[in-house]
Amino acid sequence: MSIVSQKTTKHTILSIKKKKNNAPIVMITAYDALFASLFAPHADILLVGDSLQMSFGGQSDTLGATMDIMLYHTKAVCQGAPGALVVLDMPFGSYATPEIGLANAMRVYQESAATAVKIEGGKERAALISHLTCNGIAVMGHIGLLPQNVRAEGGYKVKGKDADQEAALIQDAKALEKAGVFCMVIEGVVSEVATKVAQSVNVPLIGIGAGNGVDGQVLVWSDAFGFFNEFKPKFVKRYLEGATLIEEAMATYAKEVTARQFPDATTSY
Repeated sequence: MSIVSQKTTKHTILSIKKKKNNAPIVMITAYDALFASLFAPHADILLVGDSLQMSFGGQSDTLGATMDIMLYHTKAVCQGAPGALVVLDMPFGSYATPEIGLANAMRVYQESAATAVKIEGGKERAALISHLTCNGIAVMGHIGLLPQNVRAEGGYKVKGKDADQEAALIQDAKALEKAGVFCMVIEGVVSEVATKVAQSVNVPLIGIGAGNGVDGQVLVWSDAFGFFNEFKPKFVKRYLEGATLIEEAMATYAKEVTARQFPDATTSY
């Protein structure tokens, strides 16, 4: 019996595509087995995002992520959430050419149980994505604000602010759809424009900072649950003050240890 047949796969590429115009897609980042196991029952997609370089690596951008780093975390996520639809965020430099991109995407399939990879970029990435999909790689696109372009653009720039940008985003979405993506992330785009982009294609668009007129939402989990306090983007809603809870619990633990209240008779052999 194969490894795949032993798992119960809750979500598939086809099930995600069928959600277009039917039900919003829930996606969240995950970087380890523990949190993946907690998120998987409630999420359609787990994204192993290169955002881990910032929220957990303490870096100022995502560009330092490597294939080895991404594969390490992806394997952990797949271990914690067997059967989940897991997407590996291809890091900066890992798809500079179609040949490099295919070689690295093949590593993802050979070394992990990930379902798909995510590629940043619009129509300029269409040939690359077509090359991957023609070779059996499932691809999630990513248009709009591209974190891997942060240094080239001099910061994180919201897109869709004029008619030219709107037209370019629609062209990007259509090009990626034609190239074979099963869905796309659309990030940092004016809400009304993101809605038009979603309506222009037949594959789902999952928004982050792109309003409520798209086909689903994704958040970085440490943002959503209040573990990252360096800054809070406008589009983030906090569903938990995680950092505060952890700090309070840690303070209580330290107090009990220093006061020799822990361990007590109930926690000793």
